[in-house]
Amino acid sequence: MEPRGREKETPGAEGMAAVVNRNIAALLERRRVEERTKGVQERLSDAITAFTGSMPFVYIHLVLFTLWIVINKSWLPIIPPFDPTLVILAMAASVEAIFLSTFVLISQNRMQALADRRAELNLHISLLAEHEVTRIITLLTAVGQRLGVEESHNPELEELAKDVKPEKVLDRMDQVEQESVEKEEKEEKEEA
Repeated sequence: MEPRGREKETPGAEGMAAVVNRNIAALLERRRVEERTKGVQERLSDAITAFTGSMPFVYIHLVLFTLWIVINKSWLPIIPPFDPTLVILAMAASVEAIFLSTFVLISQNRMQALADRRAELNLHISLLAEHEVTRIITLLTAVGQRLGVEESHNPELEELAKDVKPEKVLDRMDQVEQESVEKEEKEEKEEA
């Protein structure tokens, strides 16, 4: 019989707990749902970005630009030049670059929004884990004191048993960063 509260390991999962497999499956399903709910514009933008970031795209352009130049420099006398100064080629390449960069930016913006959501999820999970650990410390300290364990009187445990307030950590990070900038500026002034 498995100990209470422990997930049974799935056969063939190479030792991973069932909860890990469940989490992987849930995240994959979430990704599939997000993929299915994309709008037409997002799908089009992704398809264009994926194609323009591929070697076939490079090969097509290599062939087209080479042919364009060969024809318009009269190196292929069978076909008369239609853009001898290559101005049309330059203009077409510029317009294409404008549109392609826009599609890439659209895809990057969406990818950044997804990354932000994942980072926020990680933060929430970390805060939840931190809260759970503080409760465990509180409980274990009480048990240790009841059993007379010397380490349970460690003053550090009292600090560790307090919940971390993320806004206080952010304020402290800003303060330390500001102090570092001021110190660097002061050192630069002293050197000058």
